[in-house]
Amino acid sequence: MAEPNTEMRIDKFLFNVRLFKTRSMAADACDKGRILINGASVKPARVVRPGDEISVKVNPVYRRYKVLLLLKGRVGAAKVPDYITETTSQDDLFKLKMMTEMSRFSFGKRDRGAGRPTKKDRRDIDRFYGGDDDEYDMLEGFSPDFDTDEE
Repeated sequence: MAEPNTEMRIDKFLFNVRLFKTRSMAADACDKGRILINGASVKPARVVRPGDEISVKVNPVYRRYKVLLLLKGRVGAAKVPDYITETTSQDDLFKLKMMTEMSRFSFGKRDRGAGRPTKKDRRDIDRFYGGDDDEYDMLEGFSPDFDTDEE
């Protein structure tokens, strides 16, 4: 068996340095091929060592990190730079920033948790776009004639 702190599972390492919220999310990312170590796709049980380069796919780019040290458990966000350093190119970071900005201003997107519009919201939206309340009475004056037999 290896000496302590010379190697660690990649899913555990990604969770401990706060790149993923849970270890199972890190393992799922490995299974889906979104994690690379030194350019090769890995499984969750693959070991990572100091000096390895980890690439994490964040659409549309890979964020790259250099492993400095291994750790025993999850650390606070302030201590993460002691264990990894980001080596992602400025071009890739710019692409990522632009994608997040564009997704934030997409048309027709409702705020998370807002749910469906209420009847009042729907009427306000209709008035804003030039409609009026009479549109809800479109069937007024319509009477179907069920008595006619057309055979």
